[in-house]
Amino acid sequence: MLADAGIVRAVLPQANAFNIPDLMQFPLRSWDACKVTRNILPSSIPHIRAIDVPPGEAISIGDTILKAGLSEVLIVRGDPPHDMAHRTYPNSSEDVIRRFKKHYPEIKVYAAFDPYRLGFRDELAAVERKIDAGADGFFTQPLFDLRLLDICAELLNGLCVFWGIAPVLGDRSKAYWETTNRIIFPSSFTPSLEWNRAFAASAIQTIRSLGGHAYLMPIRVDLSSYLKDLLPS
Repeated sequence: MLADAGIVRAVLPQANAFNIPDLMQFPLRSWDACKVTRNILPSSIPHIRAIDVPPGEAISIGDTILKAGLSEVLIVRGDPPHDMAHRTYPNSSEDVIRRFKKHYPEIKVYAAFDPYRLGFRDELAAVERKIDAGADGFFTQPLFDLRLLDICAELLNGLCVFWGIAPVLGDRSKAYWETTNRIIFPSSFTPSLEWNRAFAASAIQTIRSLGGHAYLMPIRVDLSSYLKDLLPS
């Protein structure tokens, strides 16, 4: 992890934050990882899975976040674990956002936006519920089409948004994204490093023109090959 973080800092000096998911197959939780990486970039943002938070008013993870020197979190609902011994709870992300902002108003809380999961009307209704619960901004599911980015930017106008960009390399990876995440790729898409780098550069240029933020999710790709010289210095 530290080696990858060092590569990011070296080859993409414009990066100013790490956004680290909480993956059940690894023993290191996202906030523990962020406690380490916060010394490499100015900010590190851990994910909190709402279904892992016990019911009740207190949210002990908030104390852990503050003790780690962190000031931002991304709250997602979370997928059910493969290990049924892992205890989960029937929380929505709005439930945990509301509780978190009540007890830790000094922490910025982001929520998820996924234009592929539901129809636009239902997803925008979810956005309103999350804002009412206290969300300070949104991280989107990775997008692969500049036309969809423009539509979503209009729908989320005025909100703080981190737009997701992820490389998809190979036909098996493409099939995974289509099946699991319901992604619709544009007809111009090819699962090559060249296409993904070109798209990332164009998407970031568009996001900058919108006054938004971008986050990159480089899964199963050589970091240096994907990130080096991706952005003008």
